[in-house]
Amino acid sequence: MALAPSRTKYRKSQKGSRAGNAKRGNTLAFGEFGLQSLTRGPMTGRQIEAARVTITRHLKRKGKLWIRVFPHKPVTKKPAETRMGKGKGSVEFYVAVIKPGAMLFELSGVSATIAKEAFCLADAKLPFHCRFITR
Repeated sequence: MALAPSRTKYRKSQKGSRAGNAKRGNTLAFGEFGLQSLTRGPMTGRQIEAARVTITRHLKRKGKLWIRVFPHKPVTKKPAETRMGKGKGSVEFYVAVIKPGAMLFELSGVSATIAKEAFCLADAKLPFHCRFITR
């Protein structure tokens, strides 16, 4: 089950702008180590979940993990081989809009080497470049 909002005010939303850097959520707030995005792009609920599973598997149930992003933005798609017009497509999945500098995950209660390895494995699951941050 991929991450999605339990309920929203509006079912569909416009694309919006992805320009600029992350103004908030760009510093360590909870843990000692963090995974920070260096490039921009959408991050689906499935990608967040895949990264989370990878990190928790590597940690072997040690330490505490914070997920700092959530997919609030609905992405619509029209069915394959459909003619133009006839309105906007139905919602397929939800994404978190990630800007450079956004903190994605935070960790505490483990050594720096283990945290770095876990975040390196998680970075491979994500569609953009990230870096390891230490407090």
